[in-house]
Amino acid sequence: MTATQTAWQGGMARVDATGTIASPGTIAPPGQADTLHGDSPRTGDAHRPDAPAHASTRGDVILDLQNISLSFGGVKALTDISFDVCEHEIRAIIGPNGAGKSSMLNVINGVYHPQQGRIVFRGQERRKMHPAAAARQGIARTFQNIALFKGMTVLDNIMTGRNTQFRTGMLAHALWWGPARAEEMRHRRKVEEVIDFLEIQAIRKTPVGRLPYGLQKRVELARALAAEPSMLLLDEPMAGMNVEEKQDMCRFILDVNQQFGTTIVLIEHDMGVVMDISDRVVVLDYGKKIGDGTPAEVKANPDVIKAYLGTSH
Repeated sequence: MTATQTAWQGGMARVDATGTIASPGTIAPPGQADTLHGDSPRTGDAHRPDAPAHASTRGDVILDLQNISLSFGGVKALTDISFDVCEHEIRAIIGPNGAGKSSMLNVINGVYHPQQGRIVFRGQERRKMHPAAAARQGIARTFQNIALFKGMTVLDNIMTGRNTQFRTGMLAHALWWGPARAEEMRHRRKVEEVIDFLEIQAIRKTPVGRLPYGLQKRVELARALAAEPSMLLLDEPMAGMNVEEKQDMCRFILDVNQQFGTTIVLIEHDMGVVMDISDRVVVLDYGKKIGDGTPAEVKANPDVIKAYLGTSH
């Protein structure tokens, strides 16, 4: 059995900066995680070493995906997939590359329209919904490949997340007059709250293109949060990050879920992260569902171990 398989079956393990598999519970507490410039600790509630990394109270089912099938010509991206998402939970989607994870997120927020199946969101069936309509219903997302305006500042990028909240017309905003001015000031205050929450005050006026990859990922999360979503879709939010950046992003995701009550659907390849912060996990392989349940149930599923991690010889 490989070291990776040992870590998977052993619990909430993760790989440290030296490539060594660390013991469970190694998410750094807020006071110990590195900050934006590494010169002062983050603030926040203490995280006891003996406390679970994540504990939430799931509510009712708010998203129900029933027998979803999606094809591109003769290529089947998703085949007869069903699972649900409960309010206030962190729901992870995992699987090897090409398993259909991002396609599933695109189905949820209306980028792709499945040829078969039903999508029920908050009790109402959705048929060929446009992404803008999904955003107005409270579904926001980040992308696997960063999709920011590189020439704009951090502040301006985050302001674009408020687009669905504006009510006054384009001409009024162009003149910055009357109600339009008051409305923009309200949205600006909300954006400043998001900036403070994610601790990116020092880079608020910096063009995004100048920022390192990890901070660009944080700005993309900020833009999604600016829309005040009830459901947040995160497509590999920690891809390409170092250990310290992953620790910070884990903490922010947990804070969004616990403080704001935001439901989170997460795609992530880091199994330590998935095991630590998820309430339930659905596993895809070649567009088919092969596992669904709590992290403990999924990591003990032989089909998941075989498809996702491989088997020992």
